[in-house]
Amino acid sequence: MLPKTTTYIEYACDLCGSDNPIEIPYSRIYSKGQPVHICGDCGFVYIKNRRSSEEIARVWTEEIYGEIYTAIKNPAVIARQTFVAEFLSSNLEIKNKKVFDIGAGEGFFLKYLKDNYGIDPMGVEPSKSNCQRLTELGISNYAGTVEQFVESKQGENYQADIVTIMWTLENCLSCIDMLNCASSLLPIGGKIIVATGSRILVPFKKPLFTYFSSNPTDSHCFRFSANSLQTALAKTGFKIIKTNHYLDNDILCVLAEKTADSNLLEIKKDKPLEVLSFFERWHQDSIYYMADWT
Repeated sequence: MLPKTTTYIEYACDLCGSDNPIEIPYSRIYSKGQPVHICGDCGFVYIKNRRSSEEIARVWTEEIYGEIYTAIKNPAVIARQTFVAEFLSSNLEIKNKKVFDIGAGEGFFLKYLKDNYGIDPMGVEPSKSNCQRLTELGISNYAGTVEQFVESKQGENYQADIVTIMWTLENCLSCIDMLNCASSLLPIGGKIIVATGSRILVPFKKPLFTYFSSNPTDSHCFRFSANSLQTALAKTGFKIIKTNHYLDNDILCVLAEKTADSNLLEIKKDKPLEVLSFFERWHQDSIYYMADWT
């Protein structure tokens, strides 16, 4: 259950504004009694009850990752960041471009692009120890959230050519606010690339007990399908350029461009009952592997 001593606010759907949530059956089994919901109007998967953006960032930095987490020693993280780097470079000319990474971690991604493609890197990262490492790598950085950065003196006049968000958009208080912050850092025609796991309305790639977890659910407020991620980008003024072949890939990766006329952008929706049925089938499939769940 949610801690009684912490302040939570109940949110409606971030994409369509509807307050018509459908609880995912069995989600409490995998999330230590915490429910996960589907929007009854657009099919978006989200967490209703959330704390502040600062508190969510603190939970990730101090409670979930702490001092023991390191992406540098994790082959899976290195592989997926390398995939995003090569997906970006194969679809855009990035040499000498200013690349701003939201949730820069220990800097592997920015260093990879700097070493291989000569980009001008900048990262925002809540962890002060990670920012120290970014500094040691010669990467400009800001210790805090992107929302704090755009309101700071350092971010007042900053403009990037490309903003990157990798496995971070799902972990913030408001995906729309984060994308709006990203937009404010770009000129018209500037590019954004968002990467996350490809899990919703695709073939099952892991059992539910390794998808949901006992961590506080507001540390992972959103679960994107291709449609909902493209919709979030469209609602914040980004035109989709390229989406990877996510159906048979662990990664969902979308490249988009900031446009002056967002009214012309396509808004896509998932069918809520199809999403509900998908999770029910996923639960039934996961039962076969329950004996391995410890």
